[in-house]
Amino acid sequence: MRKANKARKTNETAIEVAVSLDDPEVVSIQTGVGFFDHMLELFARHGRIGLTVKANGDLYIDSHHTVEDVAIVLGQVIREALGDKKQITRYGTAYVPMDEALGFVSLDISGRPYLVLDAVFDNQKLGDFDTELVREFLQAFAVQAGITLHARALYGINTHHKIEAIFKALGRSFAQAITIDPSINGVNSTKGLIE
Repeated sequence: MRKANKARKTNETAIEVAVSLDDPEVVSIQTGVGFFDHMLELFARHGRIGLTVKANGDLYIDSHHTVEDVAIVLGQVIREALGDKKQITRYGTAYVPMDEALGFVSLDISGRPYLVLDAVFDNQKLGDFDTELVREFLQAFAVQAGITLHARALYGINTHHKIEAIFKALGRSFAQAITIDPSINGVNSTKGLIE
């Protein structure tokens, strides 16, 4: 079983994350930021992974530190759970419609973190979630997990729908990329190593 967990405490947040890449049974998200909880649950359910997140952050300021720090720890536990990355498919791509919006994510578990985000969110806030935090989340997640990540909101009107489409596409592309393929000898790289 590919599992990992970690706790991280700073002066701004206390974060606990546990992930199980092969058992999607348990998904429990509690960050204090309702819209963010919803997006993380979508990522886990569409990624077919088990995910537990408990976060206590300085929400009296705003949700920035909580969202970014959850992304940091989530990326770290996913990287640990993936281990030596032997036989993973490595790549994943998904288009996901959400009513009038269409989201796209293509990713590579490459060990070379990089984010390209092409999305415009007209609504600056959804509940307690600042929509500019989508970029902060994806950036921190990609860096800590060692993932090359391209995400787009191709079109749409409703900001909630556009962000939801991106998080669902993130989950679905991640599910593809972590799939074990027995026909792969070692890691899926001519270098023989994915860091």
